[in-house]
Amino acid sequence: MKVLFVGDIVGASGREVFFQHVDALRKQYQVDVVIVNGENSAHGKGITRKIYQSFVNAKVDVVTLGNHTFSKNDIFLFIDDADRMIRPVNMEPLNVGQAVKTFYWNGVKIGVFNLLGKVFMDQATESPFVAMERLLKQYPCDIHIVDLHGEATSEKIAFMHYFKDRVEMIVGTHTHVQTADDMVMDGCAFISDVGMCGSYRSVIGRDIDETLRKLLTNEKTRFTVATGPAVFSGVVVEIDTDSKRAVSIEKIQIRPE
Repeated sequence: MKVLFVGDIVGASGREVFFQHVDALRKQYQVDVVIVNGENSAHGKGITRKIYQSFVNAKVDVVTLGNHTFSKNDIFLFIDDADRMIRPVNMEPLNVGQAVKTFYWNGVKIGVFNLLGKVFMDQATESPFVAMERLLKQYPCDIHIVDLHGEATSEKIAFMHYFKDRVEMIVGTHTHVQTADDMVMDGCAFISDVGMCGSYRSVIGRDIDETLRKLLTNEKTRFTVATGPAVFSGVVVEIDTDSKRAVSIEKIQIRPE
């Protein structure tokens, strides 16, 4: 089984570059499952029903979220009906949406889990380590895929070492910068951060001039989403459904010409 996981989709340019490349990548890598992180897909913060439906229409299997899950009030109108979308289990409000998506592929039960890192992340209600232990007991699966949405690479790497014998795929999201630590460790595919789909000439998807004003003068800004041609970032992971372990991970980064 091959899984394409696409990093944080930021705004309109991020959505455009995703839809531009996803079908070709499906064919090139013979992808079976597509997962995207959509927490920045609506104007850089949050997701709307219309955008979620566009992912469903593109045959995305699971949409994961993150710390900006509830940035758009629209989400409360559809989150409980969005059966392909999951939100971090350890972030308030805890009583809406789902944090785990399970489904069968060729008779193999797949579980996709969404957690928020706690290091440098104020929204986390509990440690992702504690939360994952609970989820593994609640949702027994043959193959476990985790989106750990967090700031600190150290926390994500530590999480991988702790769960690598029980989880087949752990990918980090949130920083929007694709890291160089992709590996398969004892049958668990891992990368600290998948990267983003967003404007290439930007500061992690945000307007450069506005970000510089914020950093240099402490000006209060809106962190406007940058425009222009976008980079596509993701990974393809191959999981052996007989051994129930990952065998390879390959980074994808398509930059605009």
